[in-house]
Order: sequence, then C-alpha cells, then structure tokens
Amino acid sequence: MTTDIQIARTARKLPIVDIAARLGLGEGDILRYGADKAKIAHHALNGLTDRPRGHLVLVTAINPTPAGEGKTTTTVGLGDALNRIGKRTTICIREASLGPNFGMKGGAAGGGHAQIVPMEEMNLHFTGDFHAITAAHNLLAAMIDNHIYWGNDLDIDTRRITWRRVMDMNDRALRDIVVGLGGVSNGFSRQTGFDITVASEVMAILCLAHDLDDLHARLGRIVVAYTRDRRPVTARDLRADGAMTVLLRDALQPNLVQTLENNPALVHGGPFANIAHGCNSVIATDTALRLSDYVVTEAGFGADLGAEKFLDIKCRLAGLAPAAAVLVATVRALKMNGGVAREDLGTENVAAVVRGCANLGRHLENLRGFGLPVTVALNHFLGDSAAEIAAVQDYCARHGSTAILCQHWARGGAGAEELARRVVDMVEGGGADFRTLYPDSMSLWQKIETICTRIYRAAHVEALSGVRAQLDLWEEGGHGHLPVCIAKTQYSFSTDPDLRGAPEGHVIPVREVRLNAGAGFVVAICGEIMTMPGLPRHPAAETIGLNDMGQIEGLF
Repeated sequence: MTTDIQIARTARKLPIVDIAARLGLGEGDILRYGADKAKIAHHALNGLTDRPRGHLVLVTAINPTPAGEGKTTTTVGLGDALNRIGKRTTICIREASLGPNFGMKGGAAGGGHAQIVPMEEMNLHFTGDFHAITAAHNLLAAMIDNHIYWGNDLDIDTRRITWRRVMDMNDRALRDIVVGLGGVSNGFSRQTGFDITVASEVMAILCLAHDLDDLHARLGRIVVAYTRDRRPVTARDLRADGAMTVLLRDALQPNLVQTLENNPALVHGGPFANIAHGCNSVIATDTALRLSDYVVTEAGFGADLGAEKFLDIKCRLAGLAPAAAVLVATVRALKMNGGVAREDLGTENVAAVVRGCANLGRHLENLRGFGLPVTVALNHFLGDSAAEIAAVQDYCARHGSTAILCQHWARGGAGAEELARRVVDMVEGGGADFRTLYPDSMSLWQKIETICTRIYRAAHVEALSGVRAQLDLWEEGGHGHLPVCIAKTQYSFSTDPDLRGAPEGHVIPVREVRLNAGAGFVVAICGEIMTMPGLPRHPAAETIGLNDMGQIEGLF
C-alpha cells in the first residue's frame, strides 16, 4: 500500500504565489519561504478587517484511541470536497510540535490523498514559528533571573516565581530542576522546571492575538512572579514585552501552504489540546474567514477537550460563531471504545461497535449543548464491514444525526463530497444558535465545575490544597471573568486514560491552577497530566533518519 509520505512526495504543487492568488492576494502580500510556502504579510492582514466573514465549520472527533480517527485527514478532505462542489474554502489547522513527532504521535498534516503539503517541512521546523515562541518565552525567563541578580528592584519573591522555561521536545528530566548553582556569579539558586513549548503562555498569546499591538499588550500582561506581599509582577514590569514582540513579529503572520488538490491552507500556531487550548491562531482563522466563503478548522483531540476549548475560549475571546460541526469517528476506534483489543480490530464485531457508540453519542450531546448542528463523518478504513458501518449509521439516526461514510483518505476530496453537501445544508439551513457553556460572570471555580460535570459527566470536582484559595485571590485581582482551560488526559472523559466509552459519576481532581493573564484564561491541571511530556520506551526518534537519497524516513 502506498504510504502518506509517498503520496505527498508525488504531489504536483503549484507555486505559492498561485495559491495566494486564489485568495485574492498579490505577490506583494506574501513573504515567500521557498517556492511552496509563505507568510501573509502584516500589511495585507491589516487591509482585511472591513471585509465580512465567511462560514466557520468546526471538525472535531471522538476520544482518540490507538486505532486512529483521522480528524486532520477529514478536515483536509472536507475542505477539498467543499472546493470541488464550488464553495471557495480555506483550511485552517495547527502546526506540529517536534516533541510528539519524535515521540509517538508522528506527523500532523492529514493522510492519504487528503494531506497538506509540504508535509516534511510542516512537521519539522516549517517557518520557524515555534523557535521564535521558545526564544521569546525564554528571554522573559532570563530577564527574571537577571533582574534578581542585579538587585531585585521589583522585590520579587524567588519562592513565588511562576514563569518556567520551555523547549519544543519531550524531556521528563526537565520537569523539575534547580537553576543558579555554581556560586555567586551564576545568580541565586531556586527550584523551577521546563514545560513543552506548546504549553507556553506565549504560544497561547500568539494564537489569540488579533494584531501586533494586541500581541504586545498581551505579552505585557503576563504574570511571572509575586512579591513578598503577593503583588503580581508582569513582563511589562520587567520591560521584556517590547523585545518579546520583536522576536514574535514574523511568527504572528499566518503560514500559507496548499493541499494535494492545490487548495489554500493556513497552518499557524500549535497549542496542545490536552494541556493548552488546542486551536490554530485567531489571526489565521479570521484571515481565512475574510478571504473565503467557507473555512474548515479543527480542534485538538476529542470534542470534550478540543471542541469545548475552541468554543469556550477561542470563539469567546475572538468573537467567532461556528455555523456547524463535524464529529469524526471510525469503526475501529468505536470498537476499541466497546472493549476490543487493538490486535482484534480486524475481526468484525458489531456488538462492540454498538457499545462504543456511547462515546460518540456523548460527544454529539455535548456539541448540541453549544447550539451547533452536527453531522458525523465516518472515516472509512478498508477493514470496515458493511454491518459495522450500518450499525454506526443506525445509531446516529436514532440519536437525531447522520453518519456519512467518507473515503477521502483513498479518494481525496471526491471521497467526501457527500459530507460537504451535508455541511452546506446545515450551514445554509441556518440551524446554528451558538452559545458558550458558561457566562463570564460565573466564578472561576464554578466554571471548572461546570465543564467537569456537564462535559465530562463527573459527579464532583475535588480541589487539592490551595487551589480554591488561589482562585479567590485571582478573582480579587480582577481575573474572575476569564474562561477556564482544563488540562487533562485526552483519552477519556475521566482522568483515567484507560477508562474508555462514556463513563460518568467519576471524580475530577484539580491539583494545580495557573493564571495566563496575557492569553486571557486560567489553566486547571487535572489528574496526572504533565505540561512537559516524556518520551515513550521506544520513541519514534529511534527510527528517524535519512535514506541514501537524502529523504527523511521514519517520521510519518
């Protein structure tokens, strides 16, 4: 069977200026990074603000399993299919992180004949956005320690420095470290640690900023530490916000690439959905909406994490209102949710599919709670039996939805035309009545409880020592209106990654909360989730290298 990378390498790409022209952009509106990728320049972005927005379609999925769901593949296939039926459509997705690429996840550009190219560059350094974010974040960290070394005029309490360092790689050894060892010339010793770049507040800020001025203002609001009398110290207090903005100036410009069918795609930003808000940048989505009739975007992992954050954080803060949602599922993943082991997925098991549909049904119910019309995209695998496919379609019909069999992996946009027509019907039917899950006025703790009980179906939420008091202090400081970002395992509605299906009545333990004052949300870290992942026993990096032709092997 032909692999994803083999298909990508045979792509007939158009010059990136031709892709820009499809969006009405001239050669002077883009900054080319070679022949097949570019950034949309700031002056071109500024000229779009008065244009009306097109229709926004969200692609999300059931909880991820080792069997695979194909959410990005479906996003790309749907975008290509909408273009095929005459709807001027742009695709918006996130950039890939090096950490999971060299760990266990692999590439993140779609698959089969529904891919975005250049696939290899997108999954590696691309246009350098993540490096710029890492540099800006760590510049601020260096300026904190430097300020303390030279007299600490701001009276920072070194026990209450909240700003950690970051790098875009999985490395468990850096979760908790001590810096400043080696004597007086190296500063003051203190305990700290690293997070992965995609969990950085700078990443979140870049993805939520509307323009350079907004980026600068948000960076200045970052709270990095507290004084002995508990007053917050910000990046602006350290006078770091200007230099950070300079480092991020080019990174804020969205990246323009293309699908295998030469349709435009904006790939920009990359916060994780299990430990951050999991959406591509606001500036990319808004740009696409002003240049297209339809925009197809995705939210990370399952709908419980990705879609909830997309709707309650990104859409709330950016003033976006999706017109429809697509929920991706596979027969294989539903069988795993129904209790089938991975090695047995090739055997027909209709009963397990029906049991696994409980996970699908939970996500359908949750998405409808946001006032969105939803259809199910059943991403086809060759081993799916007719009886298993029919079981999913029957389940969806009984629950007021439609499951459309999609073959975009094998056939590209042609394999998702039925899904595209269904999406157009939902959008043009005007059935959306979008609403967020909770109001701004609700307390921070009530927001956490609302997400955990209504989306995750927890019986109650357990706050570990100090959590409630910290939330109260932030509310007193004027941050009570912020939305909440839950950091939790993506594999289950619970905090137990092995508990599949649609569990309810469990307890969600909140062990820590973090204030992202610049990004504009509060993070609640639940269960055993880590903001610096580790590598698996046999990371993908062990099998990645170059072949005799100088081509990358093992990454995809």
